Amino acid sequence: MLVRDGVLPMELGLVHQLFGRARSAAGDLLYEVVSCGVAAGPVRTAADFDVHVPAGLEALREAATVVVPASHELDERCPGAGPVPGALLAAHRRGARVASICTGAFVLAAAGLLEGRRATTHWLSADRFSAMFPSVGLDPAVLYADEGDVLTSAGEAAGIDLCLHMIRRDHGAAVAGDVARRTVVPPHREGGQAQFIARPVAAPREATTGPARAWALERLHEPVTLAELAARASMSVRTFTRRFRQEAGVSPAVWLARQRVERARQLLEETDLPVERVAERSGFGTAASLRAHLQAAVGVSPSAYRATFRGPQTVPQDDARNGARNDARDGVRAGAAR
Repeated sequence: MLVRDGVLPMELGLVHQLFGRARSAAGDLLYEVVSCGVAAGPVRTAADFDVHVPAGLEALREAATVVVPASHELDERCPGAGPVPGALLAAHRRGARVASICTGAFVLAAAGLLEGRRATTHWLSADRFSAMFPSVGLDPAVLYADEGDVLTSAGEAAGIDLCLHMIRRDHGAAVAGDVARRTVVPPHREGGQAQFIARPVAAPREATTGPARAWALERLHEPVTLAELAARASMSVRTFTRRFRQEAGVSPAVWLARQRVERARQLLEETDLPVERVAERSGFGTAASLRAHLQAAVGVSPSAYRATFRGPQTVPQDDARNGARNDARDGVRAGAAR
């Protein structure tokens, strides 16, 4: 945790709370969380108290992950000032993963870590961010953006979503789910930041797409059409599509594909079902369709994803053979493309 003057206390606490609660099946802690500042000693917060950090920027030389919470008094005015951007860039070049919460994204951008990448920040700061860093692909509608070794999140509470996402990516859904249960938060929030962006007050009792999304989540294994979703919400297809995008931040088709990918990931992590059965249960129909969607979403094949999160011994032999053939084929294609 890289703590700067004016740090938001909630963001400082949530990183320690979430990563600090992640444990293996044997009960061993999976992370060591260390707070550092520009120098060791007291750091002002945005509240009426200070915090003491035990280390200075030298701690970044050993960190596997660096998380930068927001400091509103610094981020939007002078994010490139001082030694912090250079220290972040050096940590990233050494191989550290770097993540930000809320307007901490300004500091990552000032360090050059978001150049040409997709990123997000608090929606209230989106216009200023885009004006300061036009080469960054800012998406103010999402809760977090994952670019592999650089991640950003929206406002304070979205830091919870980001931390759980990183824990899941590191150690699987079971560990992240356990952390979420212990902290009494959902392991994954539906929709994006778009649902929180201020808009004119809607008419009283205006219908929403929430019930239709809930209905679809119970039928991911079945064909779900846009007309059916609109009918569940008692709207025309055109009205439903517009309202859905306002509330979820994406189109119904993109949202549905994402939910099916999440269901497939859960099944790959928690069951020994062959890939063909995973494809059926998650609504992709065929292993080829599942493979294409999973590759696009997380960059690996189903067999490789399962091996990462469950270990190769959990993959049925037929599935492993099929996955190996598909991985080899995909590797030949990738090599030809390069």
